[in-house]
Amino acid sequence: MELRHLRYFLAVAEEKQFTRAAARLHMQQPPLSQQIQELEQELGFALFLRQPRGVELTAPGEALAEHARLALKTLEQGVTHARRVAQGQVGRVRIALTSSAAFHPLAPAAIRKFRETYPDISVELNEINAAEIIEMMMDGRIDVAILRKPIETPAELRFDLLAQERMLLVLPLGHALIARRAVSVDELADESFIFVRRPGAPGMYADFIRACEARGFTPRVVDEVPRMVTAINLVAAGGGVTLVPASMQRYRQESVRYCRVAGDEAFRAPLHLVTRPGAQTPAAARFREMVAGFE
Repeated sequence: MELRHLRYFLAVAEEKQFTRAAARLHMQQPPLSQQIQELEQELGFALFLRQPRGVELTAPGEALAEHARLALKTLEQGVTHARRVAQGQVGRVRIALTSSAAFHPLAPAAIRKFRETYPDISVELNEINAAEIIEMMMDGRIDVAILRKPIETPAELRFDLLAQERMLLVLPLGHALIARRAVSVDELADESFIFVRRPGAPGMYADFIRACEARGFTPRVVDEVPRMVTAINLVAAGGGVTLVPASMQRYRQESVRYCRVAGDEAFRAPLHLVTRPGAQTPAAARFREMVAGFE
């Protein structure tokens, strides 16, 4: 039995006549009669009582009609749902953010707007570091990510620049440089720096490190941590100083102060949207479209 047989059967059952049912199905009456006869032979019982002016359902025919209508309705609902999934109206999107990206106002605002616009798409959020994000995206365990400047940029992934912001120096309370409106790079030669982990590459600190080297010194890095919040807390505990994107000021650590670095126009922290075009779900594509154009 095929789906077309159920449609033929229900058309005859509802029209109670082969001629009208054939016209409704845009086919000739003899082939329709033949299809119903073949269906009855396959089932092993009669579906209709043939009468001079039409047909009536038999008791088994009535039972089958009830289930046939339900089956076709379920199928139509399934097709509608599948079409909405294909259009990116329904589904799931797995989003990962680094801790510093989560502090940038664009990230929560864009996710909130996405949820409002596509209420039938479930959103899964994970906060992990950039290295883990790249690994999970390559393995297909997350769909999109918002992060700063990744160390590794595999060719399979797409990186869209969303925003750039100034880097700020984070100093502990009582530090001699806090009183300055802007701290010069030269004044940082003797400082102990805490950087967010950057195995094998300088990451977002590259411009700052080059500026220091141009002035005759290399920043002394005493600790590398997985998250910027950890770096700020270590500064508060007297472990050194660090640089963070300006939006990290939203993290209210009372024992630190955020200061500008003189000539810091070159010290920028980018914010990227990361996707994997070759394995992108329709829901993830919708998220990328919205975030890439978000203001």
